[in-house]
Amino acid sequence: MRKPKIPPQEVNLAEHKAAIQREERRVTSYDVAMVAGVSQSAVSRCFKPGASVSKSTYARVMKAAAGLDYIPNAAARSLITRRSNMVAVVLSQLANQHLPAALAELSQQLTRRGKRVLLFTMQQEADIGHVLADVWQYQVDGAIVVAALSDEQVQEFERRRLPLVVFNRNLRNRTVTSVLCDQYECGSLLAARLATAGHRHFGIIAGPAESVVAAERRDGACDRLRELGLPAPVVVTGGFDYASGAQGLRDIVARLGRHPDAIICGNDLLALGCLDVARHELRIDVPGRMSVAGFDAPEPSTWPGHDLTTLRQPIHAMALAAVDMLVTMMDSTGQLAEKRTFAPQFVDGTTARLVPLEEATLAA
Repeated sequence: MRKPKIPPQEVNLAEHKAAIQREERRVTSYDVAMVAGVSQSAVSRCFKPGASVSKSTYARVMKAAAGLDYIPNAAARSLITRRSNMVAVVLSQLANQHLPAALAELSQQLTRRGKRVLLFTMQQEADIGHVLADVWQYQVDGAIVVAALSDEQVQEFERRRLPLVVFNRNLRNRTVTSVLCDQYECGSLLAARLATAGHRHFGIIAGPAESVVAAERRDGACDRLRELGLPAPVVVTGGFDYASGAQGLRDIVARLGRHPDAIICGNDLLALGCLDVARHELRIDVPGRMSVAGFDAPEPSTWPGHDLTTLRQPIHAMALAAVDMLVTMMDSTGQLAEKRTFAPQFVDGTTARLVPLEEATLAA
């Protein structure tokens, strides 16, 4: 005949806490179980999101944990569950203006799902191989990479069975889960909108030569202008900073011997530098004589003194999608690669002469 199960007995909280202090050791889940009068597995379930536990047991465990100043040991829990609940986020320090917002959104969305971010940074995207060598050393459950990856690097994620989402990089002709706002199409869209308004001679301050984002925006604009039968734009490079935008306009004017009809800048910080030099140094009427436009729409670009014409990426929606896709991959096997592309929002600022969007759409 089966013996009845004897429930664990509660012990005095104050006495047990004093004993722990005398022994100079950390509080464990076993201590909480003893004080609460429950099993150690019940304590574990109370600290596991979504686990089944009664209200009375949960209340006793939380009271005991608070009294003992107990903090769950994430490392010990990962040994049991074989999950660290950590996600690697890899990005370049050569950050475009939207990346701080993207990192904040990714972190927030991952935290809501009980995950923690392990951040890896690199000076430029070409350093991705060295950074991945560091990523492999940590027991992360997945990765969100804001960088272009080679076929071999994608295959290494697959070999290690590590879920991967590529964020805002278009790995064309590669089977990999990704979330992006197509930068080539963004460049093409901006060039087409300006050309429709009558601009014919363009300059492009493209940003860093080694930046994938800068290159795709530049190529998209150049290809669209060529398709429209317009003269090739004057292209200069630099950083993704204000000073490069200022110097970029000086260089374009020096090469042309005059200012162009429109300047497309690789991001809005470049556009702000270009705009200030145009108005205050070269005394160019913007937008009367020359239009200036950029990308990303950080807050300063929308201030009344600037009010840039620009393209805004839906970073919140993109981050939400990236985290949803990654968590789904982590929780299941055999997921097929998926690519989600988001459209940018055109911000009609006052730094460019434009026709209404409806007319531009008809002309295109």
